[in-house]
Amino acid sequence: MTAPKAPPTRPVLENFYTVAQAAVRLNLREPEDPSKKGEKWLRDGVNKEDWPHRRMANQLQFSDSDLAWIANHCLNKPRAKSGTTRARRRRRTPAVK
Repeated sequence: MTAPKAPPTRPVLENFYTVAQAAVRLNLREPEDPSKKGEKWLRDGVNKEDWPHRRMANQLQFSDSDLAWIANHCLNKPRAKSGTTRARRRRRTPAVK
């Protein structure tokens, strides 16, 4: 006998942000900064790396959970070793006569 199915959960409406608002929300630029810094990076992530997003009214939008996923995905992972990872060759010294 199978377990009874749980009733479907109702979708929760999240806050949505435009690309400019998402760049500010992720601290890629300051709110007063009129430049488009960070917006190209977000658009490239959506187009090339298939980041989560929505297109509503033909505009790119990000929800809170989308921005959390992006921030977690782009987290720098600590390195196990410090220093260089490549072995260095010793220089040959010229023979002294």
